[in-house]
Amino acid sequence: MSEDRSSSQGGKSWLEKLFSAFSSDADEPSSRDELLVFLREAATRLRLDQDALTILEGAFQISDQQTREVMIPRSQVTAIGIDQPPEDYLPVIFETGHSRYPVVGENLDEVLGILLVKDLLPLLQVNDSERMRLALREVLRPAMFIPESKRLNSLLKEFRDTHNHMAVVVDEYGGTAGIITIEDILEQIVGDIEDEHDTDEEDDIRDMGDGSFAIRALTPIDDFNDRFDTSLSDDEFDTVGGLVMQCFGYLPRRGEHADLGGWRFTVLGADNRRIRLLQAEPLALLAEEPLED
Repeated sequence: MSEDRSSSQGGKSWLEKLFSAFSSDADEPSSRDELLVFLREAATRLRLDQDALTILEGAFQISDQQTREVMIPRSQVTAIGIDQPPEDYLPVIFETGHSRYPVVGENLDEVLGILLVKDLLPLLQVNDSERMRLALREVLRPAMFIPESKRLNSLLKEFRDTHNHMAVVVDEYGGTAGIITIEDILEQIVGDIEDEHDTDEEDDIRDMGDGSFAIRALTPIDDFNDRFDTSLSDDEFDTVGGLVMQCFGYLPRRGEHADLGGWRFTVLGADNRRIRLLQAEPLALLAEEPLED
């Protein structure tokens, strides 16, 4: 009997298998916790893909999560001032590489709108800095404001209905608490989403050919130690990025460096939440370089 059931489900999708499990079990789950337990048991019994189970669990979890738990906090928000000349904010855009930025007045509590970088591209043809500064106001998109307590599942639906991808999170006093994007929510469901600027996961450590190495921040410390016969501590952190972040004590910007375990780690790529890519160079090699005049 069990063999017939297994063979009949062989061509079904994981979702169809779950529905079959629901219809065949007498004791149906009566609460969300019981449902999650059921899903985990069903996943093992029906040999469901682990990615599918992760997505299902993530979809349930966002209904309990509030925006304040996921948002990018105010201190880490990269914003553009409405009166900034383009020579000031264009390098920021090139460095951070985001597709959207909040545009503010005197401070972050005065969010005037959202700048889509693609809307800025036609303005780059204007060679007059003052004209370009004034034109910035004309391409701003309306900002979406939400409270810190808004549930993520509700916000995801609102993003979908309004076609927005970013919202400004406000606290109980009306001040800016941070920002949140649709990607931040989706990552709670499917896990970390890496874009085309991220390095290949299979290429955690890449030899640059000049004695330095490009290191993905998520590279396990053990892998780094094995590769270079070093003894970086993994007592508190699992990844090289976490260890380097501890040295700074804050989220560093591109170009900043820290010396650790006989190596210099320079930030090559970072966003508003994490270090993504590092350059690692042996300090002994740097000491051999001739001083510039």
